Amino acid sequence: MSDRELRALTTLGFDELARASGGIGSIQQAVAGRVFRAVGPGAALVRPVHEAVTRGVYAGLGLGTRALGVAAGGAAARREGTLLSSTPAGSAVIAAIAGLRGDALEEAGSPLAQPMAVRVGGEPVAAEPEALREAFPDASPRVVLFVHGLMTTEFSWGLGGHEPFGARLAREIGCTPVYVRYNSGRHISENGRSLSELMEELVTAWPVDVEEVALVGHSMGGLVARSACCHATEDDASWARLVTHSVSLGTPHLGAPLEQAVHVLSAGLARLPETRPFANFLRRRSGGIRDLRRGSLVDEDWRDQDPDALRGAACAEIPLLEGATHCFVSATITRSERHPVGRLLGDTLVLVPSATGRSGTRRIPFEDEYGMHLGGASHFALLYHPAVYEKLRAWLA
Repeated sequence: MSDRELRALTTLGFDELARASGGIGSIQQAVAGRVFRAVGPGAALVRPVHEAVTRGVYAGLGLGTRALGVAAGGAAARREGTLLSSTPAGSAVIAAIAGLRGDALEEAGSPLAQPMAVRVGGEPVAAEPEALREAFPDASPRVVLFVHGLMTTEFSWGLGGHEPFGARLAREIGCTPVYVRYNSGRHISENGRSLSELMEELVTAWPVDVEEVALVGHSMGGLVARSACCHATEDDASWARLVTHSVSLGTPHLGAPLEQAVHVLSAGLARLPETRPFANFLRRRSGGIRDLRRGSLVDEDWRDQDPDALRGAACAEIPLLEGATHCFVSATITRSERHPVGRLLGDTLVLVPSATGRSGTRRIPFEDEYGMHLGGASHFALLYHPAVYEKLRAWLA
């Protein structure tokens, strides 16, 4: 399996280089076309020859690069070693690629598109009684599920060598932490459906009867958790009735400004032939990233929709899971959330109105008493900050 991952990673790298050369060729042709049009009829004899040679050169570069990628991938496949996806560094590389192109990788059947699964020590654990008993010998009736964000893995909960929240919760309040990994390039609604199905299997096969489930999601993970609850409600899944808490840490419930900016930028770049290759590159971003523009949770938000339309249909407003306490944490890099820089940048990736579910046009019905703001912290500090842990422990205890 390790050889398949390495081969796929190598081949993908060369394939992207080939695409890049094609993009450069498109820019060159667009610029040359503008020059030829300016010259006028005098360029009629030269232009066909120039375009034919240019197409041939860049097509040859693309084919040569892809062929080199296949050869390099074959050489990589002959190397034996540890499964890339089971190590923190290897899984981080795969997670970053999956975040950018995970939906396309899944469609192509790439081994880099890994299905959602419980992970222990980097290895997937089947949601079956025997496998779960072996992986969780001290399983308790209280399960806390941790869902990572875009382009990260379950290893992110121990970022910077910090002790993961789950380990501390297990020691201090006696719950059992469970970490999942998923392909963050898939649509959030697809990952939500997969998480709901996984949770149903997990609760059924858990070594002891599950009494309580808490969901903790960082960034995109909070949206995936909400989507899973939506699917569970529609399917009348039994696991949803066990959920007591749902906690979102820096989750863009109302959308992420970076994706909103890229969406507008790609539309602008597509207007001119000289910049259209850059637009095409940006438009190759995954469905998961695109869903962050508005915080989309259900299939209806993207199915049968033009993903590049500058103004899309309104995002469906999905109610919070009934019977559960819904908690949220927002952050700003400034100590005060009212500081102009804090209002502009938020935690560098998510703004306070989005993390709290409150804007001038949309509102997620969170209750103030179950919210927390962390000043002077970045987006990824929410994964390990002691103040976040103390609040999380208080909520769950």
